[in-house]
Amino acid sequence: MTTTPARPVPAHLPGLSVSHGRPHRDGAVLDLFTSWARRTPHAPALIDGDLTLGYAELDRLADEVAGQLAEQVRPGDLVGLCLDHSAALVAVTLAVARLGAVHLPLGPRPGEHRLRAVAEQLRPACLIGDPALLPPAHRDGRHRPLAAPGAPGAVAAFADPAAAGAPAAAAPKGAQYTVLTSGSTGLPKAVAVGQTALGALLTWYRELTGLGPGDRHSLLIGVAFDPHLMELWAALSSGAALVVAPDAVRWDPAALTDWWRTAGITVGVLPTPLAEPVLDRPWPGDLPLRHLMIGGDRLRRAPGPDVAATVHNAYGPAEATVVTTVHTMPPGADHGAGAPPIGRPIPGAIVLVTDGHGRPLPRGEAGELRIGGQGLAIGYLDPGLTAERFVSAPDEVDGTDRVYRTGDRVLMRPDGELEFLGRLDDQVKVSGVRIEPAEVESALERDPRVRRAAVVARPAPAGGGAQLLAFAQPAGEAGPVDGARLLDAVRPWLPEQALPSVLRLVDTFPLDANGKIDRAALVKAEEAAAQQGGRPGTEEATPTERTVLRLCRELLGRTGLTLDDNFLDAGGTSVTAARLLAALEEECGVRLRAPELLRRPDLRAVARLLDERAPGAAG
Repeated sequence: MTTTPARPVPAHLPGLSVSHGRPHRDGAVLDLFTSWARRTPHAPALIDGDLTLGYAELDRLADEVAGQLAEQVRPGDLVGLCLDHSAALVAVTLAVARLGAVHLPLGPRPGEHRLRAVAEQLRPACLIGDPALLPPAHRDGRHRPLAAPGAPGAVAAFADPAAAGAPAAAAPKGAQYTVLTSGSTGLPKAVAVGQTALGALLTWYRELTGLGPGDRHSLLIGVAFDPHLMELWAALSSGAALVVAPDAVRWDPAALTDWWRTAGITVGVLPTPLAEPVLDRPWPGDLPLRHLMIGGDRLRRAPGPDVAATVHNAYGPAEATVVTTVHTMPPGADHGAGAPPIGRPIPGAIVLVTDGHGRPLPRGEAGELRIGGQGLAIGYLDPGLTAERFVSAPDEVDGTDRVYRTGDRVLMRPDGELEFLGRLDDQVKVSGVRIEPAEVESALERDPRVRRAAVVARPAPAGGGAQLLAFAQPAGEAGPVDGARLLDAVRPWLPEQALPSVLRLVDTFPLDANGKIDRAALVKAEEAAAQQGGRPGTEEATPTERTVLRLCRELLGRTGLTLDDNFLDAGGTSVTAARLLAALEEECGVRLRAPELLRRPDLRAVARLLDERAPGAAG
């Protein structure tokens, strides 16, 4: 646990890469929501499409859900939520906190095998979601229908003790929630975050943004990604309205800004891969948005002078409660052309840049970022992992007795601003989510058709973070192996962002001088093969078809793509879809919506739709 210093700590240590945020203030979380329910019972608390719930209504709904769970959920129990953005998600989150249980957000489609592994490893007392998607111990256990809008058919499922094989696990004392992060063993790591750490984060966030009654805050971040908890609790602990984002706006920058306008969003959070295409577009002049928080990956560009909102570039791992440092860029200023820094520590946080032995480096030298202070998580649910990553603080650092080793390579400038330089290990960010290539390799090697797998990350074509390439060596006795079917088989083990964009079958792996797989050689061979494949399918293509094909090849990094290919099957994601929509609008003058792109069977059909919508086309 962290300790409070007995004497004031300096804002920084001269000459060393150590910096302290100003003193923090703890803040209540559930108590603040309850207080607003009493003070402003009729003020809107939650808006989900046509449904609007006032603070008192949401409070009663949370009480009803808590009553349904109370018989079998005890303080400290893990409660897994397999729900999407909805009123049900919000009500259950409040209910779990009201019972003193620990919220474990898993998302609506965590994958069959992944969810089973989580259930066996963590043994949650209760899983809430579609019963058909739950693992056997919970699918065959006791069910109670969930009486909350937005999740039809969802149940609270309590594990059958005989099928579960072990009693339910309990989170550490004082935990508010537990989230999963990628693990190199092939199983996710579960990190527990305390009530005081979350409360301090929310106090800082409310003060930074001025969030309060009359504001509308978006609920957009993926449910399995911990910043969604900051969105949810920040709004409900400030008297503001929480507004659920429609699915389509997570794919389409133009649809997102339109929704900000029509929904009256004043404060919002975006993952970096979606924020960048939004910042690339002309900023609409009539948006009510005052503050935009961006995080999850390296931000490669600053907002332009036309951006009327204050933009905050935030950095922070789940192990340090969502946000550790922030760099604020006010509207109308020139913030430079390069990548913005990740800023300075928020209140209560302590950051230091260290060498390989954990000693603070002089400012201006690159090293590993370590984090201490009041925002640290309690630790992983696995004590061994906690001991490995949460280590003793150096003697030169006051204010904390332990620090978290992030594995991120950073540099602290003379003025105290941190610049993010990359990862020290193999962990990468894909669409804003941390992925261990070893986890993807482990998932592939579970398949009896695969003898060995190697997964490599490379920069995604045309920007947008990293792209995963998978190489699999078939097991000879397994018979013929089809790469597409292999990807389909591994899909239930992995989050969406961890599914490789490309899977290649190889007879053998090239080895380096140390006898390890030469991953650089694999990437080089893949790129050479793609180039040799040429650019088929353009000889008889129309100008629009050639444009669609060129943009898709650039975005997906697949030079052999043809007009008969489907965008999603070729490796398209929500991030590349957003970039493709923006590029098509710029080059063709036609604005498509994400569903229109994703429903087309092939790229030729996308081009045909563009021609039909082109200015001057026959009605």
